[in-house]
Formats: sequence, structure tokens, C-alpha cells
Amino acid sequence: MGAVKVLLRNPRREVEVPGPVGAVALLRQLGYVREAVLVIVDGALVTGDATIPDGAQVEIRPVVSGGAR
Repeated sequence: MGAVKVLLRNPRREVEVPGPVGAVALLRQLGYVREAVLVIVDGALVTGDATIPDGAQVEIRPVVSGGAR
């Protein structure tokens, strides 16, 4: 089994998890709420039902929203 490298923010750190892994399962494993973050795999935004393959580079970014002034 290979590993998936995950870049986390706030605080910035990198962890490895066994892959392949589902996006929602990964977030659950790391303690994130799906609606609060974006999952980016090898530079592309993925949906919660995506399977992340071995060797992938994943970035988890918090969702940021703004309003009109």
C-alpha cells in the first residue's frame, strides 16, 4: 500500500496517510468537516466522493467566503 501526502494549513504541516483513500474518509480521519474545507488533489479541486490514489499530493484548504460591501 502506498501513501498520500497531505498538506494541511493553520498550522501548516504535511502528513502521510495510507492510500488509496476516499476524500470524505480522509477528512474524517484528520478531523475536518467536509463543508468547511476544499480538497485539492494534484492541483485539481475534487468532490467528496472522489477516491485519492496512492502517490497523490493533496492540499486541504479552509473555505473562505466574503460578502458584498
